[in-house]
Amino acid sequence: QVQLVESGGGLVQAGGSLRLSCTASGRIFSINVMGWYRQAPGKQRELVASTTTGGSTNYADSVKGRFTISKDNAKNTVVLQMNSLKPEDTAVYYCNADQIRVTWYSSVINNIWGQGTQVTVSS
Repeated sequence: QVQLVESGGGLVQAGGSLRLSCTASGRIFSINVMGWYRQAPGKQRELVASTTTGGSTNYADSVKGRFTISKDNAKNTVVLQMNSLKPEDTAVYYCNADQIRVTWYSSVINNIWGQGTQVTVSS
């Protein structure tokens, strides 16, 4: 069983920085896509940033130039470095892993979620 364990998050003033980390555990051969989503109160969950094994990245327009996502394929870890934080970045941030194989010949497991970590940015 694949599980995602998140760390980081917390309270920071506007303009500050936070670093979120997420590590996948369990029997894993490969994870093609890892990323971060967020959900603010009363809003739908939205993609923040994602990255693939090959190094492709995708960012929400609202975080481009401020957030950086990186993935360590050997450690099955994804890190989101968040700089120049704004109050509107306040949300619960969820780690996501997609296109997971537990062996090289197994079928793909999609969309595993972490438990979420709170990020609060004060003005």
